Amino acid sequence: MTRLGIFFGTETGRTRRLAKQIAQRLADDHGVPVDTPANIGRTSVDDFLACDAFILGTPTLGEGELPGLDTGLAQPSWAEFLPGLPAGALTGKTVAIFGLGDQEKYPEHFVDAIGLLYDALTALGARAVGRWPTAGYTFTGSVAVDGDDFLGLAIDPHAQAGQTDARVDAWLARVVPELVNVKEGV
Repeated sequence: MTRLGIFFGTETGRTRRLAKQIAQRLADDHGVPVDTPANIGRTSVDDFLACDAFILGTPTLGEGELPGLDTGLAQPSWAEFLPGLPAGALTGKTVAIFGLGDQEKYPEHFVDAIGLLYDALTALGARAVGRWPTAGYTFTGSVAVDGDDFLGLAIDPHAQAGQTDARVDAWLARVVPELVNVKEGV
């Protein structure tokens, strides 16, 4: 069976809470066992690479940055973790990304961190799944957009908190088959 890991970076705890919600829905609604979501700042490279597939979460900070010590966090996060992954480390592995942002306060950088994480992971050989339509959002720019889709699930816990549950459910219905059948080649 595929070992699916959920890892997140966080600043305020919102991304951690959403990661836990996703883990619960995977177990309850999809029958997919996963380990407790792990803060990437407290994860070793070996523990991370022991997974076959990943659901990865990140907030976008300030002017479109990944969380990390360089953004004022008290602990390491994605910005410190990613450079520690060796070239090709994610070849044959599948990732789905979710990200949090604020389309009213930062409309020109809405969920940029999804795009930054996507670029870093695919450069390491990962196959990314879980694009999400941009329809229904109001923003002016994002490096997380390709055509009419975000490169992962975009969540705005400020302006559109009431849509989070439905978006998570619909996104998981799309990505679960891509993530849990990785080893089986289905």
